[in-house]
Amino acid sequence: MAREIIFFGGNVVEFYKSQDSKVQLKIEYVLDLVRFERQVPIKFFKKLESTNGIYEVRIFHHKKAFEFFVSMMKEH
Repeated sequence: MAREIIFFGGNVVEFYKSQDSKVQLKIEYVLDLVRFERQVPIKFFKKLESTNGIYEVRIFHHKKAFEFFVSMMKEH
């Protein structure tokens, strides 16, 4: 099972490119978890309460935390 990740606008790509290589690797690791794992640890991927399918993707690197908000589309 693979989920499709779609970024809207260029902000995420610009943000990714502005990070050092270690942070980029961590971002890629977490996004791959979301993309390929059936159950993603809540540490990295959490449905926001009182929303209709909005999730928070969390990336931790040393003492920094990065967050992306995504919407999941139903699979057909």
